[in-house]
Amino acid sequence: MTGPLSADRPITAIVLAGSRGPADPVAAAAGVSHKALAPVAGVPMLARVLASLAAVPRIGRVIVLIERPELVLEHPAFAPFLARGSLTVLPAAASPSRSVLAALDAVPAPFPCLVTTADHPLLTPAMVEHFWTNLPPGVDAAVGLARSETIHAAYPGTRRTYLRFRDGAYSGCNLFALRTAAARSVVSFWRRVEQDRKTPWRMIRTLGPGTLLSYALGRLRLDTALAAFSRRTGAALAAVDLPFADAAVDVDRPSDLLLADAILAGRRDGAPIGPQNQAAAS
Repeated sequence: MTGPLSADRPITAIVLAGSRGPADPVAAAAGVSHKALAPVAGVPMLARVLASLAAVPRIGRVIVLIERPELVLEHPAFAPFLARGSLTVLPAAASPSRSVLAALDAVPAPFPCLVTTADHPLLTPAMVEHFWTNLPPGVDAAVGLARSETIHAAYPGTRRTYLRFRDGAYSGCNLFALRTAAARSVVSFWRRVEQDRKTPWRMIRTLGPGTLLSYALGRLRLDTALAAFSRRTGAALAAVDLPFADAAVDVDRPSDLLLADAILAGRRDGAPIGPQNQAAAS
């Protein structure tokens, strides 16, 4: 475990930009090889993520994982980030967890580390700052979550994947903190369950039949689940409640591209998105 957050230790940010293969509906709809390169409001999603990370002073270096690094190294949208000298582009591994482990092995002193994804074009510096500054002291790793009430208040009727606990339903926000070397065990555990990330009960069942039954009956609390995962991985884990509905909106389907376009247009105009665009989230 660690002590209080150190203000003088820059964060390593890891951005997962790997392909989901030729069947990826977002890449196909956008006519690109990788979803990360699909434009949202005219800008590749990955470039939007990098711009948000570049605006967070506590982030010192950024590592992008993509199967063909030349797609980033030779793309004009990424030239400003490469010119700063703090961006490294590495080949993605066979899965997100393996890519994270490869990135941790590729650079000296990688911790503390922030992990996010390229299909998060609505990410803002405020989201990153809130997540990091609200990490509980002493944790080795943490995940950012948004409550269903937060999401539905902004986008009524939206359909997301929720982890449903006794104390509330939460959606993942593609923000993960790996504060210490002990967090490597969390990534290794992730490698065993990542194929079930869209099926929460399958992940919960790795904690044993009793925990799975408690979850199925709606009796399992989030803090109890985190304590069980901590015992399983040997690392202190926590969750950070993010008060940003947009933090839970990633781009998995072509309709998500439309929604993200509408949200960004609303940010520019200072107005919420209209009902016709909210329907794209359902």
